[in-house]
Amino acid sequence: MEEKEIVNRVANSSIVTIDLEDYYHKGERVRYDIVQHLFQGLILKEKDFRSFVKDHDWSLYKGKNIALFCSEDAIVPTWAYMLLTTRLQPYANKVVFGGLDVLEYSLFKEALSEINLEELKNRPVVIKGCGDLPIPESAFIELTTLLQPVVRSLMYGEACSSVPLWKVSGFVSN
Repeated sequence: MEEKEIVNRVANSSIVTIDLEDYYHKGERVRYDIVQHLFQGLILKEKDFRSFVKDHDWSLYKGKNIALFCSEDAIVPTWAYMLLTTRLQPYANKVVFGGLDVLEYSLFKEALSEINLEELKNRPVVIKGCGDLPIPESAFIELTTLLQPVVRSLMYGEACSSVPLWKVSGFVSN
């Protein structure tokens, strides 16, 4: 009986696998709650706030990703967040208004915008599903939105066992 050579068809295919973990920013995520600067948890005293902003060591946030927010139902003037941003910007990697979900979305949106879509034109693409890092659903949606107009087909999972999502002829249904 003649032995047949085992051929790895997945490795020899034109399928491109994109792993969102490759786009995960390694910098620390920090929630910065402006509530600590509110007088009696209700209002922001401009003089006190400006004094804090002027005297604080903002270099502590070097390379970090910052989500600015207020955990209390207080009226915080927009300029307060803007002022914090002017001090954080020279040090932080990223500053956003909102929670960690907004921060994560912003980090991925920025990273995914660097993908050379021309290299993926008319190619079958698999978006890798499982991994070790916490990849938010918003990153998968952002990547799908970027890829759909240029790729030949879009799948989710692993190249050897993927879930078909879309192909040039339209929606994939089973």
